[in-house]
Amino acid sequence: MATDGLQFTAYAAILVALALPLGSYMARVFQGERTLLSSIFAPVERSIYTIAGKCVGQDQHWTRYAFSVLAFNLAGWLFLYAVLRFQHLLPWNPEGLGPMSPDLAFNTAVSFVTNTNWQAYGGETSLSYFSQMVGLTVQNFVSAATGMAVAVAVIRGFAAKSANSIGNFWVDMTRSVLYILLPLSFIGALILVWQGVPQTLNAYVPTTTLEGTQQLIAQGPAASQIAIKQLGTNGGGFFNVNSSHPLENPTQITNLLQLVYILLIPAAFCFLFGKMVKDRRQGIAIFAAMGFLFVAGLAVVYGSEIRGNPLFDALPIDQAAGNMEGKETRFGTALSALWAEATTAASNGSVNSMHDSYMPLAGLVLMLNMQVGEVIFGGVGAGFYGMLLFVVLTVFLAGLMVGRTPEYLGKKIEAREVKLAVLAFLSMPVGILVFGAVAATVPSALAAVQDPGPHGLSEILYAYSSATGNNGSAFAGFGANLPFHTTLQGIAMLLGRYAFIVPMLAIAGSLATKTPVPASAGTFPTHGPLFVVLLMIVVLILGGLTFFPALALGPIAEQVSMLAGQTF
Repeated sequence: MATDGLQFTAYAAILVALALPLGSYMARVFQGERTLLSSIFAPVERSIYTIAGKCVGQDQHWTRYAFSVLAFNLAGWLFLYAVLRFQHLLPWNPEGLGPMSPDLAFNTAVSFVTNTNWQAYGGETSLSYFSQMVGLTVQNFVSAATGMAVAVAVIRGFAAKSANSIGNFWVDMTRSVLYILLPLSFIGALILVWQGVPQTLNAYVPTTTLEGTQQLIAQGPAASQIAIKQLGTNGGGFFNVNSSHPLENPTQITNLLQLVYILLIPAAFCFLFGKMVKDRRQGIAIFAAMGFLFVAGLAVVYGSEIRGNPLFDALPIDQAAGNMEGKETRFGTALSALWAEATTAASNGSVNSMHDSYMPLAGLVLMLNMQVGEVIFGGVGAGFYGMLLFVVLTVFLAGLMVGRTPEYLGKKIEAREVKLAVLAFLSMPVGILVFGAVAATVPSALAAVQDPGPHGLSEILYAYSSATGNNGSAFAGFGANLPFHTTLQGIAMLLGRYAFIVPMLAIAGSLATKTPVPASAGTFPTHGPLFVVLLMIVVLILGGLTFFPALALGPIAEQVSMLAGQTF
């Protein structure tokens, strides 16, 4: 356990050491300042604006910004849907794979456009190289860039002084890809190739196993997609078993790289925020709240897994390494638990172990990470503007307690902003509880559930938490490739993405027009320990009050039954 603690500490140190300078660099990028990469990408950026016909200096009102986001994402969905439906007619398909069915293509296209990357298919058996590269990898970049652009626009709304605009979506998205996502993905892909991850257009390789049987080993342009899938918190695996596959995550170096990439940009956004609002303490306070929640969740997940399964205590089963069911021996309990916490805290969804095999309390934490809106670091951009939603609600509650109009960064938080924040938050219970309840009562939908009893309910709850939270991970036992689930989960993904984006842009537009008021003796400070604690409490209480009854019937009931020696 001492070694595990050192691994956790080293990971945290590396993450913070990289996120601090990256946050400052990202702030310079989005503020249009010159950076080390400007000489390389500035001409490319100008060429893109010339071709697209978009003026770099033309800032947008929040409604126009939101329309640009929705229009661009709709075009991306239509393009990706067409690629998936007609991949048998397109090049780079050495295995002759056929087209996706209409419902699965709808689900997959929605999944990658919304940065969810929920996969109801096996990548190596369903998608051609063209679909993987031109379809999915492109969306890995632009869906991540969309979240980053929206987050920066929201930050501008908080930081602006009597402005009618919050930036230009096309500029923000282009800079996200050129200056941030592309260089870091290139570096990550090179490291992955060095460690043995394939990057080729050659056909699958037939081989003879040690037992003398024939096996077809899948390969392809994997390294380039894996780098951006982690950096952009996309999470969709090139191979069916994702980052537990030996060709997708072969070594301890690749495991560490991917773990760092999952949280790197979400963590950097906190420091970007501090620089853009000209008060680093504000960004540090939000980072502290995210960090404490992350560590608390990791403690429960790791503690549950290292303890092992109490049902095996009376049996001659060695659990010295903890609960190793569904885990890779090359990563063990600690690195599996760290990945599980990181991928569900972030809007990532990649896995290096099977969450279906985790202890009930660990599964509860993984679900709760997604159910609160994945604001514990969260997805690139999406997690940060999600946390700003909770900041609005926190200062509103603090204002009620001290009996004065709530303020944040000198901006008064009034009824309009609070109503929009609540409207955005309600998308989570609708997508998870309402859609999940429908899935739990429709007979054809229940065919996807593998296990009886509380664990079966957890499978449904996890699936719709993952879809609505734009996460993409799954309990491995849930059979998602049914028309009912591919359709309903596709709708849940759209709800979880855009029912958050539009209200948050509206809040940003409303705050941008307000003139900051100077702090007074009655102003609630939003950079100290008290605010950090209150923010964490609001996140946990809203999540707990909303989802606790469902969790009580799923993982909590399973935990109690397990301790009583009852199985299903």
